[in-house]
Amino acid sequence: MNLSASEACFETLSPRFQALFAPHIHVERLWTGARWCEGPAWFAAGRYLVWSDIPNNRMMRWDETDGSVSVFRSPSNNANGNTVDRQGRLITCEQGTRRVTRTEHDGSISVLAERFEGRRLNSPNDVVVHSDGSIWFTDPTYGILTDYEGDKAEPELAGCHVYRLSNSGDLTQVTDDFVKPNGLAFSPSEDALYISDSGATHDPEGPAHIRRFEVQADGTLRGGEIIAECQTGIFDGFRLDQEGRIWTSAFDGVHCYEPNGDLIGKIRIPEIVGNLTFGGPKRNRLFICGTTSLYSVYVFTRGVAIG
Repeated sequence: MNLSASEACFETLSPRFQALFAPHIHVERLWTGARWCEGPAWFAAGRYLVWSDIPNNRMMRWDETDGSVSVFRSPSNNANGNTVDRQGRLITCEQGTRRVTRTEHDGSISVLAERFEGRRLNSPNDVVVHSDGSIWFTDPTYGILTDYEGDKAEPELAGCHVYRLSNSGDLTQVTDDFVKPNGLAFSPSEDALYISDSGATHDPEGPAHIRRFEVQADGTLRGGEIIAECQTGIFDGFRLDQEGRIWTSAFDGVHCYEPNGDLIGKIRIPEIVGNLTFGGPKRNRLFICGTTSLYSVYVFTRGVAIG
């Protein structure tokens, strides 16, 4: 169903944002019935979207060919973030089992990461894949703080970090100064990695921003300047388009930032947004995970990568 003007709207803060939509474009609610939607991932070959409903311990599937929605996986081990690797396989962060997995083409599940230096990960949250095949994921404690999105437990690691899993299976910690690392995405050229810190969820004085790091040839990160501060809740998951603009979740919808950090507009959604991704045959359809519902809107740009 299409949302009314009072339910969803485009808030233009710059003509650069207005140029990304036609006057007749509208936000569509594709489905509702979740407790907390997260981790959308687009599968181009099958023309479908997979996303997580974390508290309900399931993953859902929306089919572009007929608009149907079905359960993709249940139980899902409280899956959160998802993405697609360069071979078209599903990569998933499982909060319940505190691991990162890959769903193979035959449907079997391979465990990619579950421990660092002998200790269990906190609760992997969001994940992206570099063109060199390395897998990068965030590891805050959200899945072990309560039994709502995982299983309550004491952390075994000192702090919450971002990790890089190489093609050879080596797991490396690449950050050491985050409170709650959350969403992450590469720039179009992959020379920069953007990471959100949502530490404000449990500390009013905590961070609610996105930082930009330079990606080095050896897989390490340099820099980490704050590129955007959230004024409405926190930034959770986000994606970049081919021009390097950041499309990020927030409590009042989707915020769009230029690469230099200028906020140019918002897509107002009538519930908290947890994550989003680009999909469709032209990668010009933005799929948005609200708290209980899946939304979409067409834009005059393309996502930088599938998944």
